[in-house]
Amino acid sequence: MPLLNLIFASHNPHKLEEVRAILGAGIQLGSLGDIGCYDDIPEPYESLEENALAKAAFVAERYGVHCFADDTGLEAEALDGLPGVHSARYAGAEKDNLANIRKLLQELSHRSNRKARFRTVIALVLDGQSYLFEGVVNGHITHEPRGLQGFGYDPVFVPDGFEQTFAEMDATQKNSISHRYQATRALSDFLKKCKQ
Repeated sequence: MPLLNLIFASHNPHKLEEVRAILGAGIQLGSLGDIGCYDDIPEPYESLEENALAKAAFVAERYGVHCFADDTGLEAEALDGLPGVHSARYAGAEKDNLANIRKLLQELSHRSNRKARFRTVIALVLDGQSYLFEGVVNGHITHEPRGLQGFGYDPVFVPDGFEQTFAEMDATQKNSISHRYQATRALSDFLKKCKQ
């Protein structure tokens, strides 16, 4: 069975290794650096789906490759889904994780509803066709950060059915239930069917 060559629209080596492990054999996975793409890819939209698709389509069209991109957001129910698509820059353009967490906790400080969810959307552009895959983890926001693992909002997010925040879990445990894992698993299942 021939290899399927795919580009993951990311420069993050940790995300690349995580995704590569899920996709397994039969998928030759490269990063943006592997095709010399250092463009500032625009993400101008107000939904995860549109931003993921914009990134994947930009790379696929400009570099002539099969490509997928992901976009992830934390959505707090009491804040009408914020920070959502603005999660990385919630407290400002500099993408400061601690500042983002402080702002989120401040916004929720007088609210009893702490329900939230992490959502990842993967957009795949393959042979000129677009496909979307989603992963969701429901949980709640703590009142203060806990744990030193992970990144982003992990220190304040407890997934349903657990007492630990994502930042208190080891990488294996978190990755086995994470929103990114679910979305990548759905992508993997789709690609396996494509190759049959």
